[in-house]
Amino acid sequence: MDRFIENIDNQIEYNQGKNIVLDNLDFFQFSEETIKAISNIDKLNTDSKETLIDYATDKAIEEFCRINQYYSFDSKAKNNLRTIYTHLFDSFQTKTASIENISKNHYEKLKEWIKNSNPFAEKIYKNDNKDVNPVACSEYCPDLQINVLKIDIKHLLQPVLDIGCGKQGLLVNYLQNQGIEAFGIDRFKFTTSNLITVDWLVYDFGKEKWGTIVSNLGFSNHFNHHNLREDGNYIEYGKTYMNILNSLKVGGSFHYAPDLPFIEKYLDNKQFDLNKFDINEYDFKTSLIKKQK
Repeated sequence: MDRFIENIDNQIEYNQGKNIVLDNLDFFQFSEETIKAISNIDKLNTDSKETLIDYATDKAIEEFCRINQYYSFDSKAKNNLRTIYTHLFDSFQTKTASIENISKNHYEKLKEWIKNSNPFAEKIYKNDNKDVNPVACSEYCPDLQINVLKIDIKHLLQPVLDIGCGKQGLLVNYLQNQGIEAFGIDRFKFTTSNLITVDWLVYDFGKEKWGTIVSNLGFSNHFNHHNLREDGNYIEYGKTYMNILNSLKVGGSFHYAPDLPFIEKYLDNKQFDLNKFDINEYDFKTSLIKKQK
């Protein structure tokens, strides 16, 4: 089982960074290691096969997000991707097609899937090079985030939620080590209880639950992106933005960068107190919203 998991990792790395929306996908291939592994796939029982399909689906999504942090995948898209990998494993087992045809069909399905789930991908990459430069996000050190987001550790209202906490949850872990009750959400797979794997658009933030919510180049960065896109999901982002504010306790605060002037201007100043702070030489600011009542 571990060998199959290792092979999935290696196969994704084998095609890493290649442009899947081009017309000709002949450069997408199975590695020799994958071809050897296929010969042993009949030894898998049903439960192991399902586990590997889930794993391959998750790793593929992780790779797409590594290429472009603005890719988003709802439950329908994830289910459709899992179906693609189910068909792939079935093809390996039935052996009714050649490895070359299985490979070609698989990557064509992946291309259609990314075009359907994230239509902007075709506009960006269709005429691009065979290899694409990632539009990736970075995970910044706690001290930098605390400084940018204007977080006062000594007077932090708890509990704390970090939206888009990153794969390592650096700020969340730092706050916990300071004795602060802190949690993080992101789309990565986590193994600790205080880091939650979830899409922030579907997460239940609750009502008057959080003392402090933070997001550095996370939620608001994506909100800005969707607001500027013709096919952007700005309505759901707007709803989630208000859900975040409503989930604050009275006296609680939402710290984020970049700022969101296009929606902040509609805030009820009797309920929310907005302050903005310059960030060095950048043309965007940090927003700090405090819930008054």
